[in-house]
Amino acid sequence: MKQVLQDLRSHQVSVEEVPPPSCLPEGVLVKSAASLISSGTERATMTLGSKSLLGKALERPDLVRQVFRRLKTTGAVDVIATVRARLNSSLALGYSSAGAVLEVGSGVNEFAVGDPVACAGVDHASHAEMNWVPKNLCVKIPSNVDFDSAASVALGAIALQGVRISEAKLGERVAVIGLGLVGQLVAQILHAAGCVVWGLDPDPDRVKLARELGADFACENRDWEESPWSALCQHGEGADAVILTAATPSTEPIQLAGQLARDRGIVVIVGDVRADIPRALYYKKELQVRFSRSYGPGRYDREYEECGRDYPYAFVRWTEKRNMEAFLELVAQQKVRVGPLLTHRFSVNEASEAYRLLSGERKEKYVG
Repeated sequence: MKQVLQDLRSHQVSVEEVPPPSCLPEGVLVKSAASLISSGTERATMTLGSKSLLGKALERPDLVRQVFRRLKTTGAVDVIATVRARLNSSLALGYSSAGAVLEVGSGVNEFAVGDPVACAGVDHASHAEMNWVPKNLCVKIPSNVDFDSAASVALGAIALQGVRISEAKLGERVAVIGLGLVGQLVAQILHAAGCVVWGLDPDPDRVKLARELGADFACENRDWEESPWSALCQHGEGADAVILTAATPSTEPIQLAGQLARDRGIVVIVGDVRADIPRALYYKKELQVRFSRSYGPGRYDREYEECGRDYPYAFVRWTEKRNMEAFLELVAQQKVRVGPLLTHRFSVNEASEAYRLLSGERKEKYVG
């Protein structure tokens, strides 16, 4: 089968013929119909992958600490062998897809061959013709949702989890900083929940799109002080919650969030932003800062994701799988529109062109 891979030594993205996955217990084998390129996450992955060892070390000091810890326990020879093996391997790209079930593994009762499903997860919802997907990272697609829209399920769950962490309620003002793919989905979910949505982004095209998709007010970051919000913020009546969906090393989003939030408001960090919190501003307003972890409860728990052990419904109402289902239901009810966010379509053989677009080699607009 064909799969999109990045060579970690040459940094090149290519389409390779690889053996198809087996259907393991507690999961299903899925034939892909569509997969979504998450421009922010995948661009960051490619950028990190293309850096030298020194560049990677500077970018990810946490990985350097892991290497030193392993040096102490297993020795230099083992660490060097591990690093070399890693550099000689390829990285499977993609983590959000949709398709049809080809085979059902043992221990799986909720799916049948032929079911249309949406899938999430690194190494499970890759840009590949077939994927093996654990049952807790796979959900049925409503009958009126197409594969292209359903392939956004991972990003939709990320957006929905960010909204849940914000505790936004009907009628509350919520600002969304960063109107890329996830930010646009967050804004639509908030609108569907009856919130007053403020959207901010440096890109005027994204601002325009947010308005078209239901944001009550949207502007470029630099213009917010001239907006009607400014007076509200100055009188302590700013946003009840601010959701950061930007991806930037700049401290501007975290500064702006503090200015927009009302006293005792909530700031939720969803995107990869620099979280150098300006203490005086946040202290004066007694702001709460919360991080939203990916698709929701269950994420990074091997027992949940790989082994299929669900959390009790009464104790964990919204797991990552239940977030995925809820997002697709919003799409089915046309409360969230994915179509306007999809700017390009590529066949699997054209994958290198798609990643040239992400890297900036192709100068075309996209939502990301």
